[in-house]
Amino acid sequence: MAALNYNHLRYFWAVAHEGNLTRTAEKLHVSQSALSIQIRKLEGQLGHPLFERTGKQLVLTEAGRIALEHADAIFSAGGELLSMLGNRPGTRRQILRVGALATLSRNFQMAFLRPLLKRDDVELVLRSGTTTELLHALESHRLDVVLINMPPLRDAGTPWISHPIAEQPVSLIGAAAHAGSGRGLEELLTSEPLVLPTLESSIRIGFDAVIDRLGLRVRIAAEVEDMAMMRLLAREGIGLAVVPPIVVRDELAAGTLVELAQLPELSETFFAVTLSRRFPNPLARELIASFSPTPHDDAG
Repeated sequence: MAALNYNHLRYFWAVAHEGNLTRTAEKLHVSQSALSIQIRKLEGQLGHPLFERTGKQLVLTEAGRIALEHADAIFSAGGELLSMLGNRPGTRRQILRVGALATLSRNFQMAFLRPLLKRDDVELVLRSGTTTELLHALESHRLDVVLINMPPLRDAGTPWISHPIAEQPVSLIGAAAHAGSGRGLEELLTSEPLVLPTLESSIRIGFDAVIDRLGLRVRIAAEVEDMAMMRLLAREGIGLAVVPPIVVRDELAAGTLVELAQLPELSETFFAVTLSRRFPNPLARELIASFSPTPHDDAG
């Protein structure tokens, strides 16, 4: 195989960051046709298309995203060489782009990412958003893995791979003043106001089923989408929060919140969602394969 033509790579690199062929040609003082030819030559050598056109915008393909990561590393190393004028070898930093549901437990996210947090050869890019936003970014190769708590629907057009990576029990969590009352689960549920997740939450779906099976009527103080806000409301004594203990791990350790009872047969499952790719990010595979929450993480 012929050696890589770095002029072709630099033209591709410039277009990839600009996202527009015409503007890039103007900045580089070359014709648009000449720029297109250089990129087509690089695609021919690599054997994969690097861009697809969406309207007037050029969007990277999966192969294009991988080529851009390597180009970033190559030209960054060249800049370091010019500035240092030395021979010290550099190490290429690997990049992992992780998206997480905005309402997902931060403690759980940290537990998932912890194996990579102190690695000098890894750069993490973290994003949050709705499930729809995150899956769209995953499909367009702007994310490598998405953390959510409900698996997305899969069909022939959306080949998601949902890896169940952890299951957390769900409990009634309250302010420290509730400790030692001796009340059982059913009495707590019927006598105390509750802070619940919203109706779309997998926890709420399961909780409503539990209440129906027990034949109980409950009083709802608040319905909250964000787990962090549920924690704050529980600390203020607004009501008992229905959450996995990992969400309030620090407050349980400090004694500001207490776990009063576990809800039977109710848990939250966390999923790492990837896309079926020809070139999967090895860091995502590594995390998913090795992840197991420690007892400290599970216990809260």
